[in-house]
Amino acid sequence: MQATQPTSYPKAKKELVKLYQGKLKDQTTIYCEAPIKWQGKKGLPELDRIGYQVRKQPTRANRIEWEHVMPAYNIARQGNLACWKEGGRKNCSKNDPWFRKAEADMHNLFPSIGEVNGDRSNYRFSAWRGNPGMDMYGNCPMKIDFKNKQAEPPDGAKGTAARAYLYMSDQYGISLSKEQSRLLSAWDRMYPATKHECARHSEVAKVMGVQNQYVVRSCGK
Repeated sequence: MQATQPTSYPKAKKELVKLYQGKLKDQTTIYCEAPIKWQGKKGLPELDRIGYQVRKQPTRANRIEWEHVMPAYNIARQGNLACWKEGGRKNCSKNDPWFRKAEADMHNLFPSIGEVNGDRSNYRFSAWRGNPGMDMYGNCPMKIDFKNKQAEPPDGAKGTAARAYLYMSDQYGISLSKEQSRLLSAWDRMYPATKHECARHSEVAKVMGVQNQYVVRSCGK
């Protein structure tokens, strides 16, 4: 494949909107699996169709945002970039080519209900006993532990999230803790790619010129 990776986050979002309005129009949001309808370039999650309950932020809940599965903050922090300390994400996007490339990696960007994207923040993925937060979004079983700054995706999203995270670690040399690596590798094995994940990967790879080998392996191709 000839590399055609978008050179900025805004350009990556434009390419993703094209895909989700076209060849990926049957795809849903990560975590909550909400269908998406479009008003021009603006994506709207169909909350009523999944029984979503707004927790606190109705404006963000009613719009599509592009979730960095590996958060942009984690990319910068683990890349040890001084630019973040000097001016945050905006400064890194403007002044650091390595960060700009990683921030724009479409294999790490998924449509999300805006409120869930905001609540997840840069929290690490985790798994914990019990059911804290299971009803915080109505029928969307995404769990956020604000106190301990951790998030547990629904089973239907764990494999997808793990493969995106592991890919980013390999692609950009971002180290993971042993605990995080074990958890994500387990989710990768336990929750194989669905036909929708495989289809999404195929279309994203055509634009990016780069494949996520974790998805390739899980799809059996």
